[in-house]
Amino acid sequence: MREAFERKGASRASRNASKARRGRGGRKAGRGRGRRSKLAMTGAAAVLALAVAAGGLALRAYVFPPDFDGEGSGEVEIVIKDGETGAQVGDTLVEAGVVASTRAFTNALGGEELTPGTYRLRSEMSAESAVDLLLDPSARADNKVTVREGLRSTQVLDLVAEETPIEREELQAAYENHEALGLPEYAEEGPEGYLYPDTYTITPDVEAEDVLATMVERFKRTAEEIGLEERAAESGLTPNEVMANAAIVQAESGSAEDMPKISRVVYNRLDAEMELGMDSTCFYVIDEYGIALTEDQLQQCREAGSDYATYGRKGLPAGPFVSPGKDALNAALDPADGDWLYFVATDPEEGVTEFAETSEEFERLKDEFEENRSE
Repeated sequence: MREAFERKGASRASRNASKARRGRGGRKAGRGRGRRSKLAMTGAAAVLALAVAAGGLALRAYVFPPDFDGEGSGEVEIVIKDGETGAQVGDTLVEAGVVASTRAFTNALGGEELTPGTYRLRSEMSAESAVDLLLDPSARADNKVTVREGLRSTQVLDLVAEETPIEREELQAAYENHEALGLPEYAEEGPEGYLYPDTYTITPDVEAEDVLATMVERFKRTAEEIGLEERAAESGLTPNEVMANAAIVQAESGSAEDMPKISRVVYNRLDAEMELGMDSTCFYVIDEYGIALTEDQLQQCREAGSDYATYGRKGLPAGPFVSPGKDALNAALDPADGDWLYFVATDPEEGVTEFAETSEEFERLKDEFEENRSE
């Protein structure tokens, strides 16, 4: 029994010793995990601190973005395209070295709207200075060219050459390239009369061909708006015939109010199988300008044998010889009611035109014109 008791005690002691060893090992392992947890927490805190610092810098950059001082120097040409947002414009300015950051620019821009076009700015400008220039019309590098009603194509080309950097020779070459201009099919004689009168913004880098094609496109848009082709067909006319009459109306009228009556005179003379006898067409034929033909000029016109002349031949000119505006186009499509066969600009300086049904009335009006001209 005693031996069994001793063996049992020894076994218990052995187990206790083993537990003690395991216990010591377990405590060592616990302390290791604690140190690793503390290190991990310290690392996380450091990362969080860095993140907070970075966030603070980012927030500061957002609220106080990089910006240049002053009005800059040199000259930088910037193009703002139609539909671009303020941020997109800001990106362009940053890339060109005009402003320091897009955010500074959009902050300075606020809710202002920018007009598409080409602008002359400066390098390293403050965002506020850049915005001020973009809102200043004088900073625009675009050329605005106003083509008024009643100009011949040669006059239009001269005007564009004078008002823009485009050379006259380039414009002439583009004018002669009929297919590239997108002319309507009924423009039988080419672009004459189809360079629509309007105000155009011409950027410095635009090609001559694009300028003229834009004018033709503007005509086509107007023609569609007023239903030129449909209304011409309803009147038993071709679009080219309407355009020829519209050119006469534009060239001969002293005011928009007279246009429908002059259009009626043209159609009445055509119905009566008379010569139209419009001085404006002969001035075009002989490449001169004036109000009333002299005998010598009339003779030159007759001898030229041109299809644009309305003396020495019957019928409308071959096509438009000046660019008519919308009022003249509508007058050619919708003439006034009346039996007039004649009209005279009795007081051209005041834009006064009078109408007559008989040749006797016509002669009286011509005498009145001569009296006013001699005063």
